[in-house]
Amino acid sequence: MIPIGNRTYRVRGLEKNLAFDVLKVNILVRKADQFFIDTLDIYAARQRNIFIKESARELLIDEETIKRDLGKVLLKLEELQDKTIADAQAVRQVKIEITDADKAAAMELLKSENLLDRILFDFDTCGVVGERTNKLVGYLATTSRKLAKPLAIMVQSSSAAGKSSLMEAILRFMPTEEQVSYSAMTGQSLFYMGGMNLKNKVLAIAEEEGIRQASYALKLLQSEGQLTIASTGKDPGTGRMETQEYHVEGPVMIFLTTTAIDVDEELLNRCLVLTVDEDPEQTRAIQHQQREGQTLEGLLAAQRKVSVVKLHQNAQRLLRPIAVVNRYAHQLQFLTDQTRRRRDHVKYLTLIQAVALLHQYQRELKTIQVDGETVQYIEVIPRDIQIANQLANYVLGRSIDELAPQTRRLLLHMFELIRKECESQQIEQAEYRFTRRFLREHLKWGATQLRIHLERLVEMEYVLIHIGGRGKVTQYELLFDGRGREGELTLCGLIDPSTLVDPHSRSPEREDKLLTTTTNLAGANSNLAGSANNLTESTTNLAESTTNLAGSSENMAEPERVENGTITESIGEASPNENKGEAHNKEQTSKNAHQEAGEVKRKAS
Repeated sequence: MIPIGNRTYRVRGLEKNLAFDVLKVNILVRKADQFFIDTLDIYAARQRNIFIKESARELLIDEETIKRDLGKVLLKLEELQDKTIADAQAVRQVKIEITDADKAAAMELLKSENLLDRILFDFDTCGVVGERTNKLVGYLATTSRKLAKPLAIMVQSSSAAGKSSLMEAILRFMPTEEQVSYSAMTGQSLFYMGGMNLKNKVLAIAEEEGIRQASYALKLLQSEGQLTIASTGKDPGTGRMETQEYHVEGPVMIFLTTTAIDVDEELLNRCLVLTVDEDPEQTRAIQHQQREGQTLEGLLAAQRKVSVVKLHQNAQRLLRPIAVVNRYAHQLQFLTDQTRRRRDHVKYLTLIQAVALLHQYQRELKTIQVDGETVQYIEVIPRDIQIANQLANYVLGRSIDELAPQTRRLLLHMFELIRKECESQQIEQAEYRFTRRFLREHLKWGATQLRIHLERLVEMEYVLIHIGGRGKVTQYELLFDGRGREGELTLCGLIDPSTLVDPHSRSPEREDKLLTTTTNLAGANSNLAGSANNLTESTTNLAESTTNLAGSSENMAEPERVENGTITESIGEASPNENKGEAHNKEQTSKNAHQEAGEVKRKAS
């Protein structure tokens, strides 16, 4: 209500005007028992003039008076509108108070040595049976919202398999103020969410079909961590069209579910794909849990569920968005056979960081100075890598499969069924033909579900169509030979965590190994020195032997013969020239021997 003189103006609909270029309201002007009411955009001159003329005629007032009044109303409404828009765009921080007792319980959970087992046990307590790996991966992925590059999750399964229940169970353990949920989103809606804080939050969308128009924005938000769009709008001051920028800040963790097998490939390879267990054993376990919920034990479990959910929400609130350093990163290994392994590798590294982040209160908090600022961080340990490897074998291992999980499941069921039929009929698999009706009767699959996945198998050349067409029954041949059906898909090429070497460790074991190696090296050097000395001694002996040989040559200048214990002269006499030549040769031989001995000694030294 805006009173002006003997006139009162009542305005409604102002809260709907969240843009500066529009001020469309409902105005009632009253004077005593007379009044006039109309809905108009006060910024539109034509609509203002009509309102002035009609209200002046009804209230029997001069038009100039109504014109002045309307100017005052306009200024007051703009003031109120500015406040309304500022409140709508302000980041609203919901502060949750945690009592000392609740904080102590949450810290006890986060410091528990078997933290992951506690998480799985609490999921079971809340009625989520089976799906151990899916629950753990989903919990770690939603925890990664506090990282600079969070993970994204897409749960893919058949209708009524429980994908929505799995997502709701995981989100239930997350603080409500740190998650935003939608059933569907339009193509441009994400770009205009600047007034909503999405940083370090979970963006959950019930069905992937509901965001197909917003798929491009989701891909950018996941990859870049932020969104920016330039759009045209009217300047509120001049009324002219201008370019306006809208910004949405991340990072944000994206959580999706879908029943489709043809999902946007670019969106799919940005996500960790989880598939719900659809085996009959899991169905029986779910039905048993549903019946258990109708009993007294189920009522008591529902009461305990409230305290378990509160415990995990408080634990998540205590987690800090702290940096994680992986000092073993240079030792890690990953597949390189396809270009999409580049994104899969980032998911693997982020999964390791998420494990470490969840255990941050079990790690030493370290600090480092960077450009004058103190940066806090924790470090990855081999146990974190071991856990991530186990989960990556199941989650990222599916990225090496060209078939969707449900299609792969149909293929394996078909192979087992047809193998038994071929054995009973004693024929080769290539000779066996089957129809979709045969599969429906034996596998108990629905007609639509079977047709969709069988067409995909035909397209991927796992199944061959033999007879079909107008008026003929379509028959199929299974080309799949069963390779790779044993066990779960695994992601090959990951390093064994037990072989990791801490680049900064100076443990006693490493010191002992280093000391032993040094001692052995010193012993080897001593042996080498001893061998060199022996070689020198052998060379010296050789030189002395050569000297003795030279001396013997000199003694041989007067030949003597020992015979029966007496010395006798040689038979016959030599001529004087022969004696001189023989003496010269002996002298030369002696000199050569001395030279050789000297050379040997020189080399030995």
